Amino acid sequence: MAIRLNPDLLPGLLVSIQSSRQNLDTATLQLSTGKKVNALGDDPAAVSQLVRNHDQAAQDDQFLRNQSTLQSQFQVADSTLSNVVQALTRAISIGTEGANGTLNNGDRQAIAGEVQGLANQILSLANTTYQGSFLFSGTAVTTQPFSLNQATLAATYNGNGNTASVQLSNGNVIGDNVPGSQLFQNGSGSVFGALQSLYSALQSNTNIGAAVAQVQNALTQVSTQRVFYGNALNQINLSENFLNQDKVNLSSQENALIGADPVKAASDLSQAQSAYQAELAATARVLNLPSLLSFLQ
Repeated sequence: MAIRLNPDLLPGLLVSIQSSRQNLDTATLQLSTGKKVNALGDDPAAVSQLVRNHDQAAQDDQFLRNQSTLQSQFQVADSTLSNVVQALTRAISIGTEGANGTLNNGDRQAIAGEVQGLANQILSLANTTYQGSFLFSGTAVTTQPFSLNQATLAATYNGNGNTASVQLSNGNVIGDNVPGSQLFQNGSGSVFGALQSLYSALQSNTNIGAAVAQVQNALTQVSTQRVFYGNALNQINLSENFLNQDKVNLSSQENALIGADPVKAASDLSQAQSAYQAELAATARVLNLPSLLSFLQ
């Protein structure tokens, strides 16, 4: 069988060197970056999926930031209502004391003065702000929700009865407020109305027991409405856990898509270096020989 020899080996060697150099560069890049996909051309399908993963991770981050703000807002609201509960509990205690028939008028007037102080304390709580917005004014967050007539303890609500909602994650929406009218002037137990009645009853020494019962109803209503914030905080915690786990899953998917195996990358680099050096050496020999016959000898 005849053997056909290529008298001009150099072009082929140069192409081979170029290919080996490219393999060497690719192996070096994979080992240094820890990624097997470093450009669109390396794996277009993987890059496309990676873009979608990054978009989802960015969305998760935004949801988590929103939740952090909302969580802090709810914690402030819940703590505020806890203080309202304490103030109403105190009002019930002193109101019960005021209903004692053995007290004189001066004692009852002193208790009425404490009720007035509690009403102002609750007024301050009802007008609580968070990051410059009133918590209990409905959606009219720049309007102070309550004002109080100091002579009669009659309260006026200046907010609205609207509620808003916030998206915790895709398809997961939560309300972000309870209007002050629902919390403090509920028809089933008005906080300010009950305190006003107790204040008047103590001053006139009439129907004090009935006024205390009104305060108890108001306390029940505040406690019932406060459950919203406890449930909302639990829902936020569950959503945070879901989003954080989703980010972990996305990171794992990204590593599976483009992550390089360090052992394989090191082996590929070693092989590419050996091949490249061998081809450089062979090319140098060819360039230094007078003819192909000399190379074959």
